[in-house]
Amino acid sequence: MRGILASSIGVTCAAALALPLAPPSTAADARPAPTAGAATRAAGTARPDVPGSTQSLSLGPLTRDRASGATVLGLAPRAVRPFSLLGVVWDDPAAELHGRVRVRTRAAGTGAWSGWRDVETHYADHVADPGSAEGAADGVRGATAPLWVGESDGVEIRVQPEPGEGGGEGEGEGAGADGFGGGEFGVGESGAEGFGAEGFGVGESGVGDHSVVPSGLRLELVDPGDEALEGPRIGVMSAEATAASAANSALAPLGALEIPALDGERTRQEYLTLHGAELTEQQRAEPYIGPRPAIVTRRGWGADESLRKKRFVYTGKVKAAFVHHTASGNNYECAQAPSLVRGFYRYHVRSLGWRDIGYNFLVDKCGRIYEGRAGGVAKPVKGAHTMGFNTDTTGIAVIGSYGSKKPSSSAVKAVARLTAWKLGLHGMNPRAQTYLKSAGGNLYRKGKKVRLNVISGHRDGFNTSCPGGKLYKKLGTARATAARYQGR
Repeated sequence: MRGILASSIGVTCAAALALPLAPPSTAADARPAPTAGAATRAAGTARPDVPGSTQSLSLGPLTRDRASGATVLGLAPRAVRPFSLLGVVWDDPAAELHGRVRVRTRAAGTGAWSGWRDVETHYADHVADPGSAEGAADGVRGATAPLWVGESDGVEIRVQPEPGEGGGEGEGEGAGADGFGGGEFGVGESGAEGFGAEGFGVGESGVGDHSVVPSGLRLELVDPGDEALEGPRIGVMSAEATAASAANSALAPLGALEIPALDGERTRQEYLTLHGAELTEQQRAEPYIGPRPAIVTRRGWGADESLRKKRFVYTGKVKAAFVHHTASGNNYECAQAPSLVRGFYRYHVRSLGWRDIGYNFLVDKCGRIYEGRAGGVAKPVKGAHTMGFNTDTTGIAVIGSYGSKKPSSSAVKAVARLTAWKLGLHGMNPRAQTYLKSAGGNLYRKGKKVRLNVISGHRDGFNTSCPGGKLYKKLGTARATAARYQGR
């Protein structure tokens, strides 16, 4: 099959060189219509939220795999408006994409095309609990993991159905230009591409009789928007931005871009102020809590607060932390991390239909910590990160893919510092175990009480490769370090 498909790659590359500068008119843009706020900004007043956009493109048949008879879906190379992050979504959030998704992109400015990269197809485990209001909301969709590709203005994608097989851990790195074949584009007499996105056997039962592909496949191209804010600019904060910032008012001033780090003694004093009335005499005398690390606020990484649902949702307490990776690839600079977080946020809310970004916290490879879901970093905000175990937990995602690449020592240390503080707020020992009740998943039935490590990997609560084997092996180090930070 490789020989057959490889023969078409030359055609693909030749077509790519002739791409028009303007994006095709068929590209659907999810950018909101101009508002009064946009008009104000045009007049010279800074807009309180960082803009961005999402292009949504239907995937259609391109060719047929001669070995299996399955239809290869995707898009021939085309020019699009600039974007930096991508993913594939489909209509039914309960459906799975059994196959391999590969993309290549054209770098904005240079016109150079990347090699083919894998997109992690399994992402249904990074979601709200089954039957929850968020999980059952209208407009929630199934999706692949997002892939960070850097600023790009051209894209080509192939979805190769493989019944019963997923895409593996999907490191999101270049795989060489000959990795996935091109197939024929189906250019008709009018010069238009292919067969369109409708019909051709694509439905809930799959493509033909040879593969299972969810219906409504669309490629989402996310522009994360401008750089993060340089100052608080409280005077131009929206009501939603004010509410998100006020949720951290006990820790930092309104409009703060970062919650500053505290030493051990000041952290203990803050802890007694926040929770003193709830504590026993022994807990007040000897609180086990790690020094509070610096945390970039949502304001700091540039969240457009108008995207999310307004209401904050809380759980009872934080008994455990689940560690994840974003499976978005490792090809990013730490200075770009705020853009990645904005991209994940927009992908989760606009493309997947969630109420907010799913993770409670994110950590970049340089060890910087970012506030995730809104509601206050010291509060038990309910996230959407570990299907079945979002109650009484917090979700921490290390930005990158760690199936075959080791996480940086800075990232592992940041996870330890964050968990030592966050779990300490709730009296939890990072080296201990605790019981959580499953809300349902592929490892534990709904209602089952499960004994898990207080610092667990995503795979401990759900049958998944997340957080990648290399990061998972570092969780023992994170537990020991976090306990030491707590003074245990």
